[in-house]
Amino acid sequence: MCGRFVFDISPEILAGTFGLAELPVTHPRYNVAPTQQIPVVRRAADGVNRLDYLQWGLIPSWAKERSIGGKMINARSETVSEKPAFRQAVKYRRCLVPASGFYEWKQKGKLKSPHYFQIKGGAPMVFAGLWESWKAPEGETVESCAILTTAANPLVEEVHERMPVILHPGEYGHWLDRDISDASKLQQLFQPYPADLMVVRRVSPLVNSPKTT
Repeated sequence: MCGRFVFDISPEILAGTFGLAELPVTHPRYNVAPTQQIPVVRRAADGVNRLDYLQWGLIPSWAKERSIGGKMINARSETVSEKPAFRQAVKYRRCLVPASGFYEWKQKGKLKSPHYFQIKGGAPMVFAGLWESWKAPEGETVESCAILTTAANPLVEEVHERMPVILHPGEYGHWLDRDISDASKLQQLFQPYPADLMVVRRVSPLVNSPKTT
């Protein structure tokens, strides 16, 4: 599961990390929630990476209503190539979702305490994502995305059984490679990120509300 994350990465780091031709326009956000516009990196037909803003919550091209996107913020990596909503996107429309870290909640009785996970040293955390283009009945085109998830590593497992698929820097190009349409060639990327490369801390329950930015 990945239902909230933090985005506080400078334009310079984004450009250097993903080989962007121009410095992107960004704004720090500390409680990114589903259905909001989030930054993603995609590879254009000319082979150049670019940063765009897409709605978080994938709307399949065949959907009749936009609201379905709120139920598709995540895609399970184990079954992503089988699900009608994701199987074309994982072949042809993959993206990277940069973040500073993500939140997960630990249930204890009726209380849910938020925990914040980061990579040691504060390096950007990059999720494997999928995107789709949907045309509304009134003609509007909406581009949206989902974040892949996998089984939790031992650190995250203390809080939740699932975690986002976090890619290593050497895997970014493989995930964005437009010549790869065989989903089986991507399976090795879906392993849980090593627990010893991550840190976690409890944070204020103020993040429980998506209105907290």
